[in-house]
Amino acid sequence: MRRTMAAMAESDPVPRVLIVDDDSDIREGLVEVFQRAGFAAHAAADVAAMERALSSRGADLIVLDLMMPGEDGFSACKRLSGKGAPPIIMLSALGDDADRIVGLEIGADDYLAKPCNPRELVARARAVLRRAKDADAAPSAEARRFAGFRLDIARRELVDPDDVVIPLSAGEFRLLRAFIEHPQRVLTREQLLDYAFANESEVFDRAVDVQVSRLRKKLERPGGIEIIRTVRGEGYLFAIKPSA
Repeated sequence: MRRTMAAMAESDPVPRVLIVDDDSDIREGLVEVFQRAGFAAHAAADVAAMERALSSRGADLIVLDLMMPGEDGFSACKRLSGKGAPPIIMLSALGDDADRIVGLEIGADDYLAKPCNPRELVARARAVLRRAKDADAAPSAEARRFAGFRLDIARRELVDPDDVVIPLSAGEFRLLRAFIEHPQRVLTREQLLDYAFANESEVFDRAVDVQVSRLRKKLERPGGIEIIRTVRGEGYLFAIKPSA
């Protein structure tokens, strides 16, 4: 469903953004905002229309409303995350910390509360696309191994010692990759924010703690060693040196 950022740069230098919102005024307003900013923007009124638009026209970024009739934004984001979908910015009137944490946990690349400054939304969109492009271009080993686990970088898959694929949200994958690339050293929450989210979202310490806790549970094995350790007052440490 999603072309690589490298392919986009070669054949379609204008980034395509899909606005998904049931409010026609918001849809039309954001399409105009993004078009003025140099994007190729189109819109969909609900998740079903979004799916049709992705199939027919594609997109490099989705701006997804949370509260919509039928399937809501949380459900759509969770279903699309990790399945080759474009990056997602979640846009919602629900702007408290709990909603932002949930949105990031299920795979949103950014979360912005309504009403938002259109210029900020465009800036966030550029940042998300830049991170995606950097991730596609960054050289890395195809797979890294640790404690019997294997992380396939290209496929974004974690395989456990029993050869079972462990599903990871986008945030969990980025955190695990950050740990693997900086093993056996204490990483502060601020460093993890920088490594995993490029410090360009309104992500915060509590979101890091929640996602580390979820990732740690997925790495637990009966009688196994503690792979991610908490260093009180400092941060977290990935205790194993990965191999290729």
